[in-house]
Amino acid sequence: MNPYLEILRPGNAIMAVIAIFLMAVISGQFTFEVLMAAVVVFIVTGAGNSINDYFDHKIDAINKPERPIPSGRISLKTALIYSLSLFLVGIILAFSINFLLGMIAFLSSILMVFYARDLKTKCLIGNLSISFLTGFCFVFGGIAVGQIMVSIYLGFYAFLMTMAREIVKDMEDMEGDREEGATTLPLVYGTRTSSIIAAFFMIIASITSPVLYLVGIFNLFYLIILIVAIVVFISSAISILKDQSLENTGKISKKIKMGMGIVFLAFALGSPFLTQLMPI
Repeated sequence: MNPYLEILRPGNAIMAVIAIFLMAVISGQFTFEVLMAAVVVFIVTGAGNSINDYFDHKIDAINKPERPIPSGRISLKTALIYSLSLFLVGIILAFSINFLLGMIAFLSSILMVFYARDLKTKCLIGNLSISFLTGFCFVFGGIAVGQIMVSIYLGFYAFLMTMAREIVKDMEDMEGDREEGATTLPLVYGTRTSSIIAAFFMIIASITSPVLYLVGIFNLFYLIILIVAIVVFISSAISILKDQSLENTGKISKKIKMGMGIVFLAFALGSPFLTQLMPI
């Protein structure tokens, strides 16, 4: 892969873009503003991944030497200029849609820089930052399509699910984080406490998510698909409480990601607009 594309981690950036298109599907609005919002989210998220690699270049030289900076395919100075330029482009494009989206892109970019430089190694603060940014992708899309309240609901559940996965990932990455001098939740309070908190977020997301059907945001298709995701999350919560080993945390992290994908599918297929298009 081209190093300038690879450093953006396009897979992660596309996951963020999915939130924008989900809001478009839910609202039934496929406008130029939606497309522009998706481009902005991809660029700004990619810039965040790039600046993260800039600040992580020393530890990556040990743990992930194949990445663009430690492998020498992109110089440190070039990576910084590239990242800041992408942030600028994303912010300008966001302002071209409307002022509110421009301000969100600007403030999110600042948060991403601080996260990459300082916050990600701090106990819970780094987890909260990433989870907030993930949930806010829905709000960004909601503003673009004029469905702000619905997007806040969806963003809240994305926040809960991301918090669970971020904590589990910290449990998985304890060895490397310890060498880096990080103060993540499992390093400060132990894996048992971390597993309880991660399980709490999974369980809360599971038992409250049917509310989106009960209040009429989604239809029965949402509820049917959601049951599968709830099974994934509850089983993951039980598993992480029983076993906090490195092997199991890796499995649980993947299961949570799979569960999130199922929830996003439920969001899409359970939207009234998409249901109207389905032949019955």
